[in-house]
Amino acid sequence: MLYTDHGSDFTSQHLEQVSADLRMQLIFSLAGQPRGRGRVERFFATANDMFLCELDGYAPPRGSMRGKPRLTLTEFDGRFRTFLFDVYHRCVGAETKMPPAERWESGGFLPRMPESLEELDLLLIQVAKMRKVRPDGIRFATFRYVSTTLAAYVGESVTIRYDPRDLAEIRIFYKGKFLCRAICPDLAGTTVPLRDIMRARRQRRSALRTILRDHRQTAETLLGLKRGEPTEVPDAIDPAGESPSRTPAPTLKRYRNE
Repeated sequence: MLYTDHGSDFTSQHLEQVSADLRMQLIFSLAGQPRGRGRVERFFATANDMFLCELDGYAPPRGSMRGKPRLTLTEFDGRFRTFLFDVYHRCVGAETKMPPAERWESGGFLPRMPESLEELDLLLIQVAKMRKVRPDGIRFATFRYVSTTLAAYVGESVTIRYDPRDLAEIRIFYKGKFLCRAICPDLAGTTVPLRDIMRARRQRRSALRTILRDHRQTAETLLGLKRGEPTEVPDAIDPAGESPSRTPAPTLKRYRNE
Protein backbone atom coordinates (compact mmCIF):
# COMPACT_ATOMS: atom_id res chain seq x y z
CA MET A 1 0.00 0.00 0.00
CA LEU A 2 1.09 3.57 -0.74
CA TYR A 3 -0.33 6.30 1.50
CA THR A 4 -0.25 9.78 -0.05
CA ASP A 5 -2.05 13.10 -0.09
CA HIS A 6 -3.92 14.53 -3.09
CA GLY A 7 -0.96 16.05 -4.91
CA SER A 8 -1.16 16.02 -8.71
CA ASP A 9 1.81 13.63 -8.94
CA PHE A 10 0.02 11.06 -6.77
CA THR A 11 -3.39 11.32 -8.46
CA SER A 12 -1.91 10.95 -11.95
CA GLN A 13 -2.70 8.18 -14.42
CA HIS A 14 1.00 7.28 -14.44
CA LEU A 15 0.97 6.33 -10.77
CA GLU A 16 -2.30 4.42 -11.23
CA GLN A 17 -0.63 2.41 -13.98
CA VAL A 18 2.44 1.72 -11.83
CA SER A 19 0.22 0.63 -8.93
CA ALA A 20 -1.69 -1.76 -11.15
CA ASP A 21 1.51 -3.26 -12.59
CA LEU A 22 3.04 -3.75 -9.13
CA ARG A 23 -0.28 -4.85 -7.56
CA MET A 24 -0.03 -1.96 -5.12
CA GLN A 25 -2.99 -0.22 -3.49
CA LEU A 26 -3.16 3.57 -3.43
CA ILE A 27 -4.60 5.12 -0.26
CA PHE A 28 -5.23 8.88 -0.16
CA SER A 29 -5.59 10.97 2.97
CA LEU A 30 -9.06 12.33 3.72
CA ALA A 31 -9.73 15.75 2.25
CA GLY A 32 -10.31 18.44 4.83
CA GLN A 33 -8.63 16.46 7.63
CA PRO A 34 -4.97 17.54 7.73
CA ARG A 35 -4.17 15.43 10.79
CA GLY A 36 -4.03 12.38 8.55
CA ARG A 37 -1.23 13.84 6.44
CA GLY A 38 1.41 14.05 9.14
CA ARG A 39 3.05 10.83 7.98
CA VAL A 40 3.33 12.33 4.49
CA GLU A 41 4.70 15.71 5.56
CA ARG A 42 7.16 14.25 8.08
CA PHE A 43 9.65 13.18 5.45
CA PHE A 44 9.46 16.59 3.76
CA ALA A 45 10.33 18.23 7.08
CA THR A 46 13.28 15.85 7.51
CA ALA A 47 14.59 16.59 4.02
CA ASN A 48 14.16 20.31 4.65
CA ASP A 49 16.02 20.27 7.99
CA MET A 50 18.79 17.85 7.05
CA PHE A 51 19.37 18.49 3.36
CA LEU A 52 17.80 21.57 1.77
CA CYS A 53 18.93 24.02 4.43
CA GLU A 54 22.58 23.34 3.53
CA LEU A 55 22.19 24.25 -0.15
CA ASP A 56 22.78 27.61 -1.78
CA GLY A 57 19.50 29.26 -2.66
CA TYR A 58 17.62 27.85 0.35
CA ALA A 59 14.92 30.33 1.37
CA PRO A 60 13.07 29.57 4.65
CA PRO A 61 9.49 30.87 5.00
CA ARG A 62 10.45 33.73 7.33
CA GLY A 63 14.11 34.30 6.60
CA SER A 64 16.61 35.48 4.04
CA MET A 65 17.91 33.36 1.17
CA ARG A 66 21.10 31.42 1.75
CA GLY A 67 23.54 32.56 -0.94
CA LYS A 68 22.42 32.37 -4.55
CA PRO A 69 20.81 29.45 -6.39
CA ARG A 70 23.56 27.64 -8.29
CA LEU A 71 22.49 24.01 -8.71
CA THR A 72 20.99 22.67 -11.88
CA LEU A 73 18.23 20.08 -11.62
CA THR A 74 20.70 17.31 -12.54
CA GLU A 75 23.15 18.39 -9.85
CA PHE A 76 20.36 18.65 -7.29
CA ASP A 77 19.14 15.15 -8.19
CA GLY A 78 22.64 13.72 -7.63
CA ARG A 79 23.02 15.38 -4.25
CA PHE A 80 19.57 14.27 -3.14
CA ARG A 81 20.34 10.65 -4.04
CA THR A 82 23.56 10.84 -2.01
CA PHE A 83 21.61 12.26 0.93
CA LEU A 84 19.03 9.47 0.78
CA PHE A 85 21.45 6.54 0.56
CA ASP A 86 24.41 7.77 2.61
CA VAL A 87 22.75 9.99 5.24
CA TYR A 88 19.03 9.48 5.72
CA HIS A 89 18.98 5.67 5.55
CA ARG A 90 22.03 5.44 7.84
CA CYS A 91 20.92 7.80 10.63
CA VAL A 92 19.39 6.30 13.78
CA GLY A 93 15.74 7.30 14.18
CA ALA A 94 14.64 9.03 17.37
CA GLU A 95 11.64 6.72 17.88
CA THR A 96 12.77 3.48 16.25
CA LYS A 97 16.33 3.64 17.67
CA MET A 98 17.68 2.14 14.44
CA PRO A 99 18.51 3.36 10.92
CA PRO A 100 15.72 3.12 8.31
CA ALA A 101 17.76 0.76 6.11
CA GLU A 102 18.38 -1.63 9.00
CA ARG A 103 14.73 -1.46 10.09
CA TRP A 104 13.59 -2.29 6.55
CA GLU A 105 15.90 -5.30 6.27
CA SER A 106 15.01 -6.64 9.72
CA GLY A 107 11.28 -6.73 9.03
CA GLY A 108 11.46 -9.63 6.59
CA PHE A 109 9.15 -7.83 4.16
CA LEU A 110 9.47 -8.89 0.53
CA PRO A 111 7.82 -6.38 -1.82
CA ARG A 112 6.21 -7.51 -5.04
CA MET A 113 8.71 -6.75 -7.77
CA PRO A 114 8.76 -7.06 -11.58
CA GLU A 115 10.79 -9.83 -13.12
CA SER A 116 13.82 -7.58 -13.62
CA LEU A 117 15.18 -4.26 -12.36
CA GLU A 118 14.90 -2.90 -15.92
CA GLU A 119 11.14 -3.46 -15.85
CA LEU A 120 10.92 -1.68 -12.49
CA ASP A 121 12.88 1.23 -13.96
CA LEU A 122 10.46 1.36 -16.89
CA LEU A 123 7.50 1.54 -14.51
CA LEU A 124 8.82 4.18 -12.17
CA ILE A 125 10.60 6.70 -14.39
CA GLN A 126 9.29 6.10 -17.89
CA VAL A 127 5.89 7.19 -19.16
CA ALA A 128 3.78 4.99 -21.43
CA LYS A 129 2.11 6.29 -24.60
CA MET A 130 0.36 4.61 -27.53
CA ARG A 131 1.72 5.21 -31.03
CA LYS A 132 1.32 3.67 -34.49
CA VAL A 133 4.35 2.44 -36.42
CA ARG A 134 4.79 4.34 -39.69
CA PRO A 135 6.96 3.39 -42.67
CA ASP A 136 9.58 5.93 -41.57
CA GLY A 137 9.47 4.96 -37.87
CA ILE A 138 7.55 6.31 -34.86
CA ARG A 139 6.68 9.98 -34.40
CA PHE A 140 6.74 11.37 -30.88
CA ALA A 141 7.19 14.92 -29.52
CA THR A 142 7.94 16.20 -33.06
CA PHE A 143 10.85 13.73 -33.38
CA ARG A 144 11.23 10.55 -35.42
CA TYR A 145 12.47 7.33 -33.82
CA VAL A 146 13.82 4.47 -35.93
CA SER A 147 14.83 0.85 -35.49
CA THR A 148 15.31 -1.99 -37.98
CA THR A 149 12.94 -4.15 -35.92
CA LEU A 150 10.04 -1.82 -36.65
CA ALA A 151 10.03 -2.70 -40.36
CA ALA A 152 7.93 -5.80 -39.63
CA TYR A 153 5.38 -3.85 -37.56
CA VAL A 154 4.33 -1.03 -39.89
CA GLY A 155 0.71 -0.10 -39.22
CA GLU A 156 0.62 -1.78 -35.81
CA SER A 157 -0.16 0.07 -32.58
CA VAL A 158 2.60 -0.18 -30.00
CA THR A 159 3.29 1.18 -26.53
CA ILE A 160 6.30 3.42 -26.10
CA ARG A 161 7.98 4.19 -22.79
CA TYR A 162 10.33 7.09 -22.40
CA ASP A 163 12.32 8.84 -19.74
CA PRO A 164 11.22 12.51 -19.50
CA ARG A 165 14.81 13.40 -18.61
CA ASP A 166 16.22 12.00 -21.86
CA LEU A 167 14.30 11.70 -25.13
CA ALA A 168 17.21 10.44 -27.22
CA GLU A 169 15.86 6.88 -26.90
CA ILE A 170 12.49 5.23 -26.39
CA ARG A 171 11.56 1.64 -25.63
CA ILE A 172 8.81 -0.05 -27.60
CA PHE A 173 6.42 -2.75 -26.40
CA TYR A 174 4.06 -4.80 -28.54
CA LYS A 175 1.13 -6.60 -26.91
CA GLY A 176 2.69 -6.14 -23.49
CA LYS A 177 6.11 -7.54 -24.43
CA PHE A 178 9.34 -5.66 -25.01
CA LEU A 179 10.03 -5.27 -28.72
CA CYS A 180 13.07 -3.05 -29.24
CA ARG A 181 14.75 0.25 -28.52
CA ALA A 182 14.39 3.08 -31.01
CA ILE A 183 16.64 6.11 -31.23
CA CYS A 184 16.14 9.59 -32.60
CA PRO A 185 18.87 10.43 -35.16
CA ASP A 186 18.56 14.13 -34.34
CA LEU A 187 19.20 13.55 -30.64
CA ALA A 188 21.69 10.66 -30.81
CA GLY A 189 24.63 11.14 -28.46
CA THR A 190 22.95 13.90 -26.47
CA THR A 191 20.71 14.13 -23.42
CA VAL A 192 17.67 16.30 -24.03
CA PRO A 193 15.04 16.48 -21.23
CA LEU A 194 11.40 16.76 -22.21
CA ARG A 195 11.04 19.97 -20.20
CA ASP A 196 13.67 21.68 -22.40
CA ILE A 197 11.82 20.61 -25.53
CA MET A 198 8.50 21.87 -24.16
CA ARG A 199 10.10 25.17 -23.13
CA ALA A 200 11.58 25.66 -26.61
CA ARG A 201 8.23 24.88 -28.21
CA ARG A 202 6.43 27.38 -25.98
CA GLN A 203 8.97 30.07 -26.82
CA ARG A 204 8.63 29.29 -30.53
CA ARG A 205 4.82 29.47 -30.36
CA SER A 206 5.01 32.78 -28.53
CA ALA A 207 7.35 34.20 -31.17
CA LEU A 208 5.06 32.99 -33.96
CA ARG A 209 2.02 34.54 -32.29
CA THR A 210 3.85 37.87 -32.11
CA ILE A 211 4.77 37.66 -35.81
CA LEU A 212 1.21 36.76 -36.80
CA ARG A 213 -0.21 39.61 -34.74
CA ASP A 214 2.13 42.11 -36.43
CA HIS A 215 1.25 40.74 -39.89
CA ARG A 216 -2.47 40.92 -39.08
CA GLN A 217 -2.18 44.55 -38.01
CA THR A 218 -0.24 45.39 -41.18
CA ALA A 219 -2.84 43.65 -43.35
CA GLU A 220 -5.71 45.48 -41.63
CA THR A 221 -3.94 48.81 -42.14
CA LEU A 222 -3.38 48.11 -45.85
CA LEU A 223 -7.01 47.06 -46.31
CA GLY A 224 -8.14 50.24 -44.59
CA LEU A 225 -6.02 52.36 -46.95
CA LYS A 226 -7.41 50.51 -49.96
CA ARG A 227 -10.98 51.18 -48.83
CA GLY A 228 -10.16 54.82 -48.26
CA GLU A 229 -10.69 54.69 -44.52
CA PRO A 230 -8.79 57.29 -42.46
CA THR A 231 -5.74 56.00 -40.67
CA GLU A 232 -4.51 57.17 -37.32
CA VAL A 233 -1.58 59.55 -37.71
CA PRO A 234 0.65 60.35 -34.74
CA ASP A 235 0.13 63.88 -33.41
CA ALA A 236 2.88 66.33 -34.03
CA ILE A 237 4.97 67.47 -31.11
CA ASP A 238 5.18 71.20 -30.52
CA PRO A 239 8.55 72.93 -30.16
CA ALA A 240 8.18 73.00 -26.39
CA GLY A 241 8.35 69.21 -26.40
CA GLU A 242 4.81 68.69 -25.17
CA SER A 243 2.35 66.53 -27.06
CA PRO A 244 -1.05 68.13 -27.76
CA SER A 245 -4.00 66.53 -26.06
CA ARG A 246 -5.92 64.10 -28.22
CA THR A 247 -9.62 64.47 -28.91
CA PRO A 248 -11.47 61.45 -27.58
CA ALA A 249 -12.85 59.21 -30.32
CA PRO A 250 -16.63 59.31 -30.78
CA THR A 251 -18.51 56.40 -29.31
CA LEU A 252 -20.90 56.22 -32.29
CA LYS A 253 -19.38 54.36 -35.21
CA ARG A 254 -20.18 55.88 -38.63
CA TYR A 255 -19.98 54.27 -42.03
CA ARG A 256 -19.09 55.66 -45.44
CA ASN A 257 -22.48 54.84 -47.01
CA GLU A 258 -24.47 56.89 -44.46
